[in-house]
Amino acid sequence: MSAEHGGGAGRGSSPILEALRARIADGTYAPGSHLPTQRSLAEEFEVSRDTVQKVLGELKSEGWIDSRQGSGSWVVDEPPIHSLIQPPTAPRLRAALGPFIARAFAQPVVRLDVFTLTSESLDAHIRLQAERIRLKEIHPERIELRMLLPADSVDLPYPRVNKPTGSQEATADIDQRLQDRLRDITRRHTISLRTALRDLATEGLVSSVDVAVRRIPLAPPFKLYLMRDLEALFGPYKVVERSILLDDETEIEALDVLGLGSTMTRHVNDQGDPNSTGSVFMESWQAWYDSWWSILETKS
Repeated sequence: MSAEHGGGAGRGSSPILEALRARIADGTYAPGSHLPTQRSLAEEFEVSRDTVQKVLGELKSEGWIDSRQGSGSWVVDEPPIHSLIQPPTAPRLRAALGPFIARAFAQPVVRLDVFTLTSESLDAHIRLQAERIRLKEIHPERIELRMLLPADSVDLPYPRVNKPTGSQEATADIDQRLQDRLRDITRRHTISLRTALRDLATEGLVSSVDVAVRRIPLAPPFKLYLMRDLEALFGPYKVVERSILLDDETEIEALDVLGLGSTMTRHVNDQGDPNSTGSVFMESWQAWYDSWWSILETKS
């Protein structure tokens, strides 16, 4: 039922107002992102644009959004998520890789630049989107993926034995086995996602697929996912203590980094304001990525 059919758009009582508040609170419209156009919202909720304008005015007065003539409306960096939407004890909203990759594959041309440690998480999400293409849920015309990974020659600070108790030689041997295991995981998932995407082109489901991987002399202190010109995910790797099981069933207490489940932040390019925080983030980190891609690849 639309707001107009529901008997008024008074403060706090309009279904469209409540729906938009909820979407901001649950991250559907993330901080810094633009809301759909007034015309799109009017069509979705079957109301007039005057009603949409009133609702957006309410959201702005409550501190959820901001707006500028000619630039539309966008979610403020710290929306007032209060008890009307979430209880005070609700978990903090986090940016996630799954929705980000889904948004990328919803574009006619998928253009992703990735810097990560192993590509393990990315592989799972790429395969999910490949299945969605086969089911004809999405229809990208072209897929372009560039991926930067640490070179095999890099002496990674993780994973490492935590609190060595044996000789230096024994510790060094276990450290090497831990890093060999990590590199094997990286190779396996890189091949997997490359195959998943190239199969789409072979099957005629996507007209063009280009997957390129380069190795750089840098141990990743963070992970970075760029949807060129649109948005980014950025997250630092957190060092943790955990057990790692080797292929021979040896269990090692190690220092490692938290990848899956680590905190990431989402940054959106505000094409109406090149000086916004999101736009500056996108421009600076895209330039960082391009420089490493073009200049600092390790030749092997």
